[in-house]
Amino acid sequence: MKNQEEIVSDLKGLINILNDGKVGYKEAVENVESPNLKSIFLEFSNQRYAYAEELKQHILQHGGESENDEGGVLGALHRAWLDIKDAFTSKNDSAILEAITTGEKAALDKYDEVLKNYENHADHRALLTKQREGIANALAKIESLKVQYQS
Repeated sequence: MKNQEEIVSDLKGLINILNDGKVGYKEAVENVESPNLKSIFLEFSNQRYAYAEELKQHILQHGGESENDEGGVLGALHRAWLDIKDAFTSKNDSAILEAITTGEKAALDKYDEVLKNYENHADHRALLTKQREGIANALAKIESLKVQYQS
């Protein structure tokens, strides 16, 4: 069973990933041509912001501190889609969607890793499961858009 310090560390790692996703979606908004994609990416950026805020409150409720508004070392997993500058500089909607897919899959992997260690923590598990489902739904939407925006 995880102790309090380990739990807070895990949750902060997820906040880093969420912050990276928020920033990544904002960058994607700046670099896609489609108004439809801009709207969807803005929605997902706002979702990541809300998820990070939920986790920060959850940490505070459990005696931890969380003041991180930036990405971080663990968030480097999610930065996979920020590192493909070619997709952003080319303003190729299809390439940007592919990059986002990579980032969302990395985020889901991290959520899965954390969730498997929280079987005895119902309050943490409920919040993380809800957020994971939201990210999975976003990924499904991105996957369907990839078909629509194929080059």
